Amino acid sequence: MQVTRTYWLEHAWLDPGVETGVALEVSDGRVTAVRTGVEAPPPGAEILRGLTLPGLANAHSHAFHRALRGVVQVGSGTFWTWREVMYSVADRLTPETYHALARAVYAEMALAGVTAVGEFHYLHHAPGGTPYADPNAMGEALIDAAAEAGIRITLLDAAYLSSGFGQPPNHHQLRFSDGTAERWAERSSDLKERAHARIGAAVHSVRAVPAGQLATVARWAEERRAPLHVHLSEQTAENDACHRAHGCTPTRLLADHGVLGPRTTGVHNTHLTDEDIRLIGAGSTGTCMCPTTERDLADGIGPAMALQAAGSPLSLGSDSHAVIDLLEEARAMELDERLRTRTRGHWTAASLLRAASADGHAALGWQDAGVLEPGALADFTTIALDSVRTAGPPPGLGAETAVFAATAADVRHTVVGGRHVVRDGAHTRLPDVPRALADAVQALRS
Repeated sequence: MQVTRTYWLEHAWLDPGVETGVALEVSDGRVTAVRTGVEAPPPGAEILRGLTLPGLANAHSHAFHRALRGVVQVGSGTFWTWREVMYSVADRLTPETYHALARAVYAEMALAGVTAVGEFHYLHHAPGGTPYADPNAMGEALIDAAAEAGIRITLLDAAYLSSGFGQPPNHHQLRFSDGTAERWAERSSDLKERAHARIGAAVHSVRAVPAGQLATVARWAEERRAPLHVHLSEQTAENDACHRAHGCTPTRLLADHGVLGPRTTGVHNTHLTDEDIRLIGAGSTGTCMCPTTERDLADGIGPAMALQAAGSPLSLGSDSHAVIDLLEEARAMELDERLRTRTRGHWTAASLLRAASADGHAALGWQDAGVLEPGALADFTTIALDSVRTAGPPPGLGAETAVFAATAADVRHTVVGGRHVVRDGAHTRLPDVPRALADAVQALRS
């Protein structure tokens, strides 16, 4: 027997504008009706004060990077010195400790209004590269962690086969590698989708998958109609090495081997030529920008405006989890562009929210999420309009307030499948998320 719930939303962002007094009817985890102009809560309705948005999609995550927060801010360095610290954490993870850490990280995401995460997963085997008894033990730990934290996940299982062009994996990377793309495909094929979990693919980068094996990964995703993600031109050193090895840019290499296309998302897409931008846009390949990580690692500012104009849909991710705040990612994309161009207003608040919600979900294979309309998954989040950050602006400017003033700390409710995961700022399944995070990180240091 299906039970229908009614949520009365004081204010709601119904793309592209904000409506006051919205009744949302939910049955069997989906929105069945949206009624506007409902001035008073209907009898028995759940009342959500503030501004309700579609659930946010964190389209690019490495859950174990959360253990690096603060630690990597000591001293100076580059992406490559940061990577050595990251490896030291990866070396210590087991399926059990990874599950505990990821569950806490995904709960932190729920507290930030995230209802779906794209987990770019390459930490497959035990240290030294020996497979676990269950070759997908690490991936299953992530899928289970998302279920326990109450959010959806797309596990983007990544092929990672070399340390650089023509180079074998180093000792840290042995646990990432299946040896060949064919063996990666065999292992990944054993992963099963669930109600809260979808399975996608990833090419870690052009330096980590030999050119002759790129098509195997692309074909695996094509046959399953699954999302395919790839780190692309995050560093100029990657571009230089690709030119030396293949005489072309990473984007051209991916295009020549059939990796680009409408189900593919390039992550970062930072250091691109004009031809790269045309190739990405012509194939409707998506772009996932991760501004807080890109500035934290001193990567650079990607050409998001030019990519979107060329035909590349934009999504957002928190990547290394220097912070977990999709509103900050949306704001940062606009503000970074302002710094580069010294002009304002490149994206409307509505378009930035779309990147953080509907377009992010689409990049993860959840095309039925990220909107508040009949038939969509009943995933949404409510931010306060009376905090010290959000008080003052009129409700009609709620989208602008959300993007340019609010933070994850302003999230009051997160609902997934019509059920509260966060209520009144507290996680309903993990009552003490800070303690869970502290304990999980400490376990990796002891």
